[in-house]
Amino acid sequence: MTNHSSDSSTSSELESSLSQFELTQRTDFPLLTRCVTVLGILLSLVHIWFNTLATLPELWVSAAHFAGFSAMCALTYPAAAKWRKSKFALAIDIGVAIAAIACLIYIIFSEDALYERGVTFVTSDWVFSIIAILIALELIRRTMGWFIPCLILVALTYVVWWGSWIDGIFAFPGLSAETVLYRAFYSSEGMFGPISRISWSYVFMFILFGAFLVKSGAGDYIINISRAAAGKIIGGPGFVAVLGSGLMGSVSGSSVANTVSTGVITIPLMKKAGFPPKFAAGVEAAASTGGQLMPPVMGAGAFIMASYTQIPYVEIIAVSFAPALIYFLSVAFFVRVEAKRSGVHHVETETQSMLSVLASGWHYLIPLVVLVALLVQDFTPTYAAGISIISVVVASWLSPNRMGLADIFDALAQGARNMATTAVLLTGIGLVVNVISTTGIGNTFSIMINDWANGSLFMMLVLVALASLILGMGLPVTASYIVLGTLSAPAIYGLIAEQQLMALLTTGQLPEEAKTIFMLIAPEQLAALGAPMSFEAAIELLGKVPDDFKATLLEQGLGAATVGMSLLAAHLIIFWLSQDSNVTPPVCLTAFAAATIAKTPPMATGFKAWKIAKGLYLVPLLMAYTPLVSGDLQQVLEVTLFAVIGTWALVAGLEGYLEGPINWPLRAVAFALGGLMMWPGLDVVIRLASAFVFFAMVFYTYRKYPFNPLANP
Repeated sequence: MTNHSSDSSTSSELESSLSQFELTQRTDFPLLTRCVTVLGILLSLVHIWFNTLATLPELWVSAAHFAGFSAMCALTYPAAAKWRKSKFALAIDIGVAIAAIACLIYIIFSEDALYERGVTFVTSDWVFSIIAILIALELIRRTMGWFIPCLILVALTYVVWWGSWIDGIFAFPGLSAETVLYRAFYSSEGMFGPISRISWSYVFMFILFGAFLVKSGAGDYIINISRAAAGKIIGGPGFVAVLGSGLMGSVSGSSVANTVSTGVITIPLMKKAGFPPKFAAGVEAAASTGGQLMPPVMGAGAFIMASYTQIPYVEIIAVSFAPALIYFLSVAFFVRVEAKRSGVHHVETETQSMLSVLASGWHYLIPLVVLVALLVQDFTPTYAAGISIISVVVASWLSPNRMGLADIFDALAQGARNMATTAVLLTGIGLVVNVISTTGIGNTFSIMINDWANGSLFMMLVLVALASLILGMGLPVTASYIVLGTLSAPAIYGLIAEQQLMALLTTGQLPEEAKTIFMLIAPEQLAALGAPMSFEAAIELLGKVPDDFKATLLEQGLGAATVGMSLLAAHLIIFWLSQDSNVTPPVCLTAFAAATIAKTPPMATGFKAWKIAKGLYLVPLLMAYTPLVSGDLQQVLEVTLFAVIGTWALVAGLEGYLEGPINWPLRAVAFALGGLMMWPGLDVVIRLASAFVFFAMVFYTYRKYPFNPLANP
């Protein structure tokens, strides 16, 4: 029997969460709402055309992407919450929308004339380029806050004005305002550059795919699968949160949206089962944060990563499964420990068997199978997403809830709404990326943090983690990854690749092609290169190679494939570390959203979520020091297996609990065993022995402390 009061409570909690964590929108103008809906449908259809049949210049497409979603943002989000019902403010925002569209029209009709003049600005060029930048700044301020607009202004003024005032490695002689505005507005490197292209292609198509999946009912199906898989075991509601958030995150790509959509179901279930409220909220926040790390979508990060590294998208998501598995199992171990410690009992729910759930909604799996199959067959991600959207509609016809024309239009409109703020954000971030590439500040920053780290990869990761946390207080995860990836990926990649080259030098396995460079740099060492050398000698020899030769040395010594995977590992590390702002106080919106549902103190919930999400720091270390990303299948499976068991041991040491309480000596042993199982380069026999000892501890505590739930089913 349905509990109507419970449903009402859940609904009110959802509304409360949405009201606190969603932006203020105009809702008192019915005609405007209908116009925005129609605009969203048109934008979705136009973008589908852009990504399938259109052969327009990319500059025009990027400008149309910016103009359309700027108009939607201006009409939807007022400049201030108190102006939500103001007709005067609405009139101004209609003017902003018209101005954004005018910028698009101006680019189309003035581009040829600009080049005929020898790229010399006339008054109208100045006016429209400045208007476009101001629109981007204002709309980002409305939807993301002040931090990003200030960052953009600092970047633009640095390259034009105050960069010439400073001394040292960050001094920049400066460019004319005309040159900067040209690069920002007309070129393929600024607002309408590579980040914008990723936005209107990969990111939009997958967000639209997610909107169609949710509209078809796949979200409810994911929750039902999670309940059927984990609902009847000890700590079941907690495992439902982990599994449900991981599956939902692979579609939604937003940790806050993931928390709100799944948390209103899982958090009350966890509290009812006996989990402490703060823990329930922390688990949901940690699991929802991991949703952006779960293939096949991974938010916008995977698409930007593919553009930066030139590694196919399908390879990125393929190597991301093992790290995501380690992370979600690390959260699950916290759930298991807390379930045993708190005496969590079963919760009576109308849970169907797994077979019946799968049978009742098997058609929801068709679009995901189509998507993965097309990606594996080397179809472009945009094409795969487009066909998968069609498959969502076709698959719905195999169920009682068929998607009709009204549902399709609603999904098109919702996809555009979901994309609007991201589109404007990525367009604006393109200005920052352009300044970084123009000034070379990215290489300068990499050299600086490399000097600070003093050649230590671990210290480099610590510095990047701190930078990501600071940036994450004001930047969304995607923007934080773009900025950090541009600034610090070269430094991390260089240290990872040099670490692999050092292994070849110390084992005497350096390829002949790489020896020629050493022959030019240190001919007296040529004879020693064919035999193993000490670590110190390898460091000294590598230190003699000038920076200009290192890229060539790495490619010849490691091979193009290994170099590519090292670069991918560097970007994945930064992408993972960028997620920590979701669950790390003082600004952790995902944890705050979960706290609202659980009715717990936001900051205390943030610290609990930060503790549970320790995998965000552990997995990047594994990527840096082990073949988790760059190895063959056997190596990846070995690292993953021992990492999973080792993580369980570390959780036990951290919590002081396995199947029962463990004292400080045993906690120290658990920490040591976890470290041995994950320590890079150790013999597999040592790892197996450590795993055997740890499982003996599990069995010992299981026999000594039999489970005693607070209440029986």
